Amino acid sequence: MKGIINILKPPNMTSHDVVYSIRRILKTKKVGHTGTLDPMAAGVLPICIGSATKISGYLLNDQKKYRCEMILGHNTDTQDRWGKIINTRPVNVDEKDIINVFHSFKGEVYQIPPMYSALKHKGKKLYELAREGKEIHREPRKIMIYELDIIKIDGNVILFDVLCSKGTYVRTLCDDIGNTLNCGAYMSFLLRTESGKFKLNDTVTLEKLENLSVEEINSNYMFPMDYPLRDMPRVNIKKQSEKYLRNGNNIYMKNIASYDSLKDEMMVRLYVENQFIALGMVKKDEELYIDIHRVFV
Repeated sequence: MKGIINILKPPNMTSHDVVYSIRRILKTKKVGHTGTLDPMAAGVLPICIGSATKISGYLLNDQKKYRCEMILGHNTDTQDRWGKIINTRPVNVDEKDIINVFHSFKGEVYQIPPMYSALKHKGKKLYELAREGKEIHREPRKIMIYELDIIKIDGNVILFDVLCSKGTYVRTLCDDIGNTLNCGAYMSFLLRTESGKFKLNDTVTLEKLENLSVEEINSNYMFPMDYPLRDMPRVNIKKQSEKYLRNGNNIYMKNIASYDSLKDEMMVRLYVENQFIALGMVKKDEELYIDIHRVFV
């Protein structure tokens, strides 16, 4: 059994809890996720099964999209509604102020990771240190906000969509926007609607999977392992060169039957007779060749 199941993660459940549930439902140990989703958040959580776990590292950089609700007027220690209020300020902003500040956060920005996060300092998770009342210096990290669209402003409550890069903390984005508005803010709701090619409309709940056979899950809810990689150019390898490919040897032009594109430093998908076999990087020496990064079969 191999492929990816697009789970609709419920709130009050960790990403690891979802992995454990899938292991139990499918009766297999080889299960992994492609990047955590905060326990209180809900939404898209792709889960890799079997040999598809080998591609999880290639999906960590995928863009993510969220629907978020934030509330102006307060800061909390966790930057969301589940934390303790540590500051309260009057909200003296109008809709134009809010729109202008939102616009200023589009593009390349720097974020300081929150103390209540799973990042580690000297082997200990930051949220564990935060619970001990400790504050550790964190360097700002560069992130990318591709889209930031306000859906609705209702008094002190703002509903918005954000498309962002890997490593973006949406609750920190709310906190930063609130501080820029000089009134503070915290995240009150978060739903991940997209993770790379996986969309909210394609998700399935754990409850539904519980009531299906392994065969039904495999037939109806298992995405092929190359599905999220289909933006990468495809290279078809000659049947007689399959052994070289499976052994991870460099692939030269003489081994290639056809290809979409070949450019130096380009990641490509490699197939033999429509079977996805490996990923590789195009390199140039005296001629172009493909340096195999990972074999999946």
